[in-house]
Amino acid sequence: MQHSYADINGIRMHYVTHGAGEPILFLHGAPEYWGVWKPLMKEFSKDHQVIAPDMRGYNLTSQPKDFEQYSIHHLVGDIRGLADHLGLRKLTLVGHDWGALVAWAFSLYHPEYVRRLVSISMTHPALFDRELRENPQQQQISQYMLLFQAPDAGTTLTGDDFAFQRQNVFVEAGRPGSALTEEDVAEWFQSWKTGGLTGSFNYYRAMKLGPPNGQFPGGSTILEGLPPEKWKVSFPVLVVRGDGDYYVVRSGLDGLEKLAPDLTVQEIPDATHWVIMQKPDAVGLRIREFMSTHG
Repeated sequence: MQHSYADINGIRMHYVTHGAGEPILFLHGAPEYWGVWKPLMKEFSKDHQVIAPDMRGYNLTSQPKDFEQYSIHHLVGDIRGLADHLGLRKLTLVGHDWGALVAWAFSLYHPEYVRRLVSISMTHPALFDRELRENPQQQQISQYMLLFQAPDAGTTLTGDDFAFQRQNVFVEAGRPGSALTEEDVAEWFQSWKTGGLTGSFNYYRAMKLGPPNGQFPGGSTILEGLPPEKWKVSFPVLVVRGDGDYYVVRSGLDGLEKLAPDLTVQEIPDATHWVIMQKPDAVGLRIREFMSTHG
């Protein structure tokens, strides 16, 4: 795998490429880094060009201190900048968690770049906003989002050598049967030590993502300024989720077919929100089937 850097959109972005052929761009979530895609990159590089960046604020990519530098327009601009830097057009965009929200937003603002969209462990941002505003279950399980936006989040959640995050991420993502190796965990942990988790927290702060908090009605500003008539996509969309996903309730998919008429939904058994680490072979198989039957 080849490591490179691109000076784009006011930041220096680290990204990894491998293979040749039709491009697939992988966008990681929080608190992740490019390496969570290693198994899928290895599989798809057999017949595709695969690209996985460290998103703004993570690992080896620039980490602006001002949270306003993490607005959805900056993040979408980063992806467009990377695509233009690499000369990518009509790519398959694959995102997990926050990476999926950014992938959706990029697809809405720049559909001319997208051949297919794969959204893992996440629904359309309009529907996620709806669940955060209206669904008591989603509101309850999303209280951590308010914690992430607190001024002292960095101190609270990185103390004791990132004990909170290690317990809540590595234990679940690396449970028995996972493809996550000790080497992967060490590299992932080092990415936190390299960049901290400020970038992760700033995504929530910049876009006010979360349940109602007394000042904000819940939802996010991800689609702010984008009229509802532009929330619909015409290209094929695949949603993959673990059937035990605790962080995003399944009702968030209700109505998605109206916003993505060419929709496929695949649930993977015995998997949670961290399905790309727990069941990469199953995720890869479903992506391959989707790509082979959709363009």
